[in-house]
Amino acid sequence: MNSTSRLLLSALGASAAFFTGCATTSGVQNPSGMPVTEMRPDERGAVAGTGVESTDLVTVTDKMARSILGIPQIARAATKPVIVIDPVVNDTRFPINKDLFTDRIRIALNRNAIDRVTFLARDRMKALERERALKQAGQVTASSDPRVVEFRGADYFLTGKLGGLTTRTSQGTSDYILYSFQLIDARTSEIVWEDSHEIKKQGLEDAAYR
Repeated sequence: MNSTSRLLLSALGASAAFFTGCATTSGVQNPSGMPVTEMRPDERGAVAGTGVESTDLVTVTDKMARSILGIPQIARAATKPVIVIDPVVNDTRFPINKDLFTDRIRIALNRNAIDRVTFLARDRMKALERERALKQAGQVTASSDPRVVEFRGADYFLTGKLGGLTTRTSQGTSDYILYSFQLIDARTSEIVWEDSHEIKKQGLEDAAYR
C-alpha cells in the first residue's frame, strides 16, 4: 500500500470516529427523577394534595349522572326533558376548572341515556344567533324554512356548587369539600332533584393547584 492510500484510509477513519462521537454525545438523555406514568383518571397517584383531584371528579360525576337518571321526572317522562346547564359555583379555595363537573355529567348522560334527556347548547348562543341571522338574511342555505328558526326552551336547569372548609396547623392541612348539584324546574323554580358528595382529606404538605 502506498503512502497516498494510507493517508486516505487514515482520513476516513478519523471522519468515522468524529461522526460516531457526535452521534453518541448528541443523543437524547432521560432526565433524572420520576418518569412520566400514564394512569386512569380514577386512580390516585403519588402526586396528590388535599384538594380536588381527578379521582374526585370521576367519583362525583358518575354518582350524579346515575342519581339523575333514577328520578321520576327523567325515568318516567312522557317526552324527553330538555336540560340547560347553569355554571357551577366554586366556593372552595382551589382554582379548579369547575365546568369539568357539569361537562362530565352531561357527557355521561348523553352517552348512556341519549334517548331520555336532551341538552341545549346555551353556551354557544352567540354562534347560534349569528347562524340564524345568516339564514334569515338568505346568505346561507337551510334545510328548513329559514324564516322559522326557533331556539328551544328548557324544562330544567342543572347546576351545582362546590363548598370547602380548610384547617391548617403545624401538623398539616385538612380540607373538607361538599359537592352539591340540583335539577331545577324552569317553569316553577322547584328543586326536583338534589344530591351531594362529601370528601375530606388531610396531609402534611399542601399542594399547589393551577
